[in-house]
Amino acid sequence: MATKQSPLSPAQATLRTFAIHNRIHCYLIDALDNSIWDATRPTGKGRTIAALFAHMHSVRLMWLKAAKQELTESLDKSATRAATKAALNKSAEAIAAFVLPALQSDARIPNFKPDAWAFVGYLISHESHHRGQAVLLARELGSPVDQSVNFGLWAWGTR
Repeated sequence: MATKQSPLSPAQATLRTFAIHNRIHCYLIDALDNSIWDATRPTGKGRTIAALFAHMHSVRLMWLKAAKQELTESLDKSATRAATKAALNKSAEAIAAFVLPALQSDARIPNFKPDAWAFVGYLISHESHHRGQAVLLARELGSPVDQSVNFGLWAWGTR
């Protein structure tokens, strides 16, 4: 007989959502063809796919630094896929540890308005924008992600 899980608190549900979002980054990174990871854009301008993910990690670190939190290591914009996934996982854990107390109390995030709930939404929105850029860039570089991977990016219930 299956046991019934107790419902998550709003704070736990929010951080679970951010964790799923981060796992979707890793899912996409795994699905990308090796040949395009750090390939120059067809226009010659803008970030590579590797640099897009490094930027996401750097923005997380920027917020942690502004809040005087312990920082994880920065990530070079030409880091390997494995190093990028490891860095994203570490910064996601650091963001969760930073945000949880705020979600459980006054919801204040230093230098961010209106509150911690919106802060998590901001991070997800910002990073999803860049994840979409990575998918588009893969197509532009001649190695589009498989249709099943595209659908998998939306499979939040299984990530």
